Amino acid sequence: MERKEFIRSGILASAFVYMRSLFGTTAKAAEKLSATGYRGVEGVLSPTNTHMVGNGFKVMNFFPGGKGFVERMSPFFLLDFNAEVNYPPSEISRGVGVHPHRGIETITFAYKGSVEHHDSKGNHGVIKPGDIQWMTAGGGVLHKEYHEQTYTKSGGAFEMLQLWINLPKAHKMTPAKYQSIVHTEKPAIQLPANMGTVYVVAGEYNGVKGVASTFSPVHMYDMHLNAGADLRFTLPAKFNTGILIVDGAVSINDHTAPENHYVQLKNEAGDIHIKATKNTILLVLSGEPLNEPYVSYGPFVMNTHDEIKQAIEDYNAGKFGFLAD
Repeated sequence: MERKEFIRSGILASAFVYMRSLFGTTAKAAEKLSATGYRGVEGVLSPTNTHMVGNGFKVMNFFPGGKGFVERMSPFFLLDFNAEVNYPPSEISRGVGVHPHRGIETITFAYKGSVEHHDSKGNHGVIKPGDIQWMTAGGGVLHKEYHEQTYTKSGGAFEMLQLWINLPKAHKMTPAKYQSIVHTEKPAIQLPANMGTVYVVAGEYNGVKGVASTFSPVHMYDMHLNAGADLRFTLPAKFNTGILIVDGAVSINDHTAPENHYVQLKNEAGDIHIKATKNTILLVLSGEPLNEPYVSYGPFVMNTHDEIKQAIEDYNAGKFGFLAD
């Protein structure tokens, strides 16, 4: 398939084009303090909009497709969650073929099963349960990801998550790079009273700094709570903040949040109070809004339509390099 046909074809049927300015979305709300002392809950999203990405990832999309929440979660741009499914043994790896990215970072969390990847810069690796692959696409890279060979042959439980972070305008064309984060490298905070563990991926939690470097201020926690856990913490009022319930069930500021649901918090001061009703895994996201206009088309997220046009032209001209299918 030729490059122009790839960009225009149904392979990128989920392509979307948005142009928004995020100025003023949080300033007024950030000064408020809830009467309960808790940060307000804006909404709890149920797991809808499930679709296949390639033939190896059955994902539910919470944003940007989820009820306009993309504006509420800048700099986070996309959240696709492959809730647990079971694949039968196979001799052919399922996954996503060669595709480009520009202007973003893609972060892949592996909970169950293993994923292998290659890119046009010569990088190759395997993301095993508990590991994270943090890819900075920056000015452009070709990439493919698929079920790792040993997992493919054995089959079994598969649970993954991919997050996109929009790069600030000043860093859109930064050189592509990787941060491969294995589970044992994630700074771990053991919560008191056997409540569980908080793994600090980015930013900080109670003074413990995360392992990942970021291009804009971001807090990201991989939180594993035991049944009965009851904890409180705070995040900056002006940061866009959301929590995905990967497994288990919790209440967040007195709002019930079952497994595979996503909780959007308001931009206001106050505690985040989480009570786990069973063993639970959470992904906590909090970031400073970029307050920049954006335009997206499929795998490209830039600041203007002209930049999107340039990204497509550069891709068609082979400037993203070469990667075999």
